[in-house]
Amino acid sequence: MKAMVLTDLLKIEIVEKPDPAIKKADDVLVKMKSVGVCGSDIHYYKEGRIGNQIVNFPFTLGHEGSGIVEKVGAGVRNVKKGDRIAFDPSMPCFKCDQCLAGRPHTCRNIIFMGCPGQAEGCLSEYIIIPSSSCYPISEKITFEQAALSEPLSIGLYATMLAGKLKNTRIAVLGSGPIGISVMLSANHYGAERVYMTDLLDERLAIAKSMGAHWTGNPDKEDIVSSILQEETLQVDVVFECCGKQEALDQAFTLLKPGGKLVIVGVPSFENWIIGTEEMRKKELVIQNLRRQNEALHPTLELISSGKIRPEKMVTHTYSFDQVASAFDLVAGYKDGVMKAMINF
Repeated sequence: MKAMVLTDLLKIEIVEKPDPAIKKADDVLVKMKSVGVCGSDIHYYKEGRIGNQIVNFPFTLGHEGSGIVEKVGAGVRNVKKGDRIAFDPSMPCFKCDQCLAGRPHTCRNIIFMGCPGQAEGCLSEYIIIPSSSCYPISEKITFEQAALSEPLSIGLYATMLAGKLKNTRIAVLGSGPIGISVMLSANHYGAERVYMTDLLDERLAIAKSMGAHWTGNPDKEDIVSSILQEETLQVDVVFECCGKQEALDQAFTLLKPGGKLVIVGVPSFENWIIGTEEMRKKELVIQNLRRQNEALHPTLELISSGKIRPEKMVTHTYSFDQVASAFDLVAGYKDGVMKAMINF
């Protein structure tokens, strides 16, 4: 089979690999159909690492995907040959203290697809994944939508961690795919107003078309002052979705006393700088997020029912042999890209 592998920084090549084989009773062989290029893929592509997760070249990236079941192991009951599926790239052990406590996303022994030192990614013609990661999809869901369910489920989980959002005023700092996913979920849960920021006007235009109440570019205006002109009592929740120190600083000023900051973005640096004055006097709550916690299935249900419509997130599509061009586009924020999809 063919696979797209990262052979060096900023270098992706097509290579031939042996076809994967069923080895365990719960193995599922999947023929890939769609893969989304994620921001974490770009960290590995440009920097070769995220924190202590360091790429050992060559390595196959990709974890947002969908496909068709080709073959299943003897113990698989939830999917069968020919099923159209989305999949959760997290592969927990289901045995450790975290898994037993209902936190499989922080499993002590977790294996994550496309994560260095854990598992190869899904930018290949075929993959093997455990049946517990497979979710059949209805004919109402396209393969692209199914692949989008992975980032969308992060947005859904982030809003769950934020608490009750009905009639709230919130700010989402960073209008990339994760920020849009947060906005879609927040609107679904009844947020009254969602303020979106980004450095790319094209992304702000997409956010506005998908349901943002207000959008602003920090390079062109003082977004804190602009938002506070409308929200004189400040906002209830801020979702930091870009991994930037400037956004964290803005969040503390935007939040009302007793407000909540949900940190969703993945920074490229090691330490946040947190000002203590506003955080202490306002009694602010800071909530970190680690991927998603069993939120993929409800996300697929929301897509299938039409309650969340993510299609406008996809701005560019590429064939499998154009993966290098897709990564170059996303890494350079070129041509107003929001989400680039690879279709097999």
